[in-house]
Amino acid sequence: MFKFFTSKNWFPWSILGSFIILISTWYQVQLDVRINKWFGEFYDTLQKALTEPGSVSETEFIGYLFTFAKVAGLWIIIAVLTGFFVSHWVFRWRTSMADYYHQQWLKARLTEGAAQRVQEDTLKFARIMEGLGVGLLDSIMTLIAFLPILWGLSKQVSSLPWIGEVSHALVWVAIISALGGTIVLAAVGIKLPGIEYDIQKEEAAYRKELVHGEDDPIRAAPPTIGQLYSRVRGIHYKSYFHYLYFNTVKWSYFQGMVIVPYLALAPTIVSGAITLGFVQQITRAFGRVEGSLQYLVKSWSTIVELISVWKRLREFESKLNLDKNNKEINIS
Repeated sequence: MFKFFTSKNWFPWSILGSFIILISTWYQVQLDVRINKWFGEFYDTLQKALTEPGSVSETEFIGYLFTFAKVAGLWIIIAVLTGFFVSHWVFRWRTSMADYYHQQWLKARLTEGAAQRVQEDTLKFARIMEGLGVGLLDSIMTLIAFLPILWGLSKQVSSLPWIGEVSHALVWVAIISALGGTIVLAAVGIKLPGIEYDIQKEEAAYRKELVHGEDDPIRAAPPTIGQLYSRVRGIHYKSYFHYLYFNTVKWSYFQGMVIVPYLALAPTIVSGAITLGFVQQITRAFGRVEGSLQYLVKSWSTIVELISVWKRLREFESKLNLDKNNKEINIS
């Protein structure tokens, strides 16, 4: 699965391509930092214009809007080009996997569901890694960029409701709330990877019998196909139950987190110690830091699917390597 990064033939894409993605993602985050600063300045100007009529000219106000448009426009261009490049980069990764399986096909075809693993599982693996990989990189870059900003802004927020004085309070609130949510959801969803793997296994057996039935009238008979479908139905029903309580906890957590930064800011806001622009800037920075720390929470369902695909491909490659070792032993 990871020969893409160890084969010299793929170094131009795996190494150089990774560097390009790293740089472009970092630049996007820096643009996001500029936008965050703009929010603080814009809302302070907006508050001033509303409370002191005539203190802000129309030209000055519209100038802020055009500044945002230029930064946001550049962010869109970089994001679109990066997404385009990442799609090509990930497909090369899939191609490196496919090339290896093609070379081993005479042995690979003897493994149950070999065609599905070479075609469907490599496709799933590539698409999932595209989303998760870019998301992880973006989360790390965002955390590196916004954590110092939130740390600096938090100097003006020294008190929390029911707790009292806490130095750099919002930083600790973001870390504790994100870490707590990650641990809770990981515990609640611990059974999901195994269930997803079983779903893929039962679906593969069901599909294989149907494929054989296309060429052989004896195969895919009603009793046989009925039993296979019954197993498919059973594992899906099991997954629905487990996702029921998992999604209940997940969405309760996300909805609850909407009010957390405002709750943490409550003593500072009611004291009138900060401006509207500062509130916008610090809540946005808080959201970026918290969102980065919540990467595992937000991606858990996708990670579950990735684990399932990875287990299937690992099992597939283990059989290929086992056959290769046995052959070498027999020759010697």
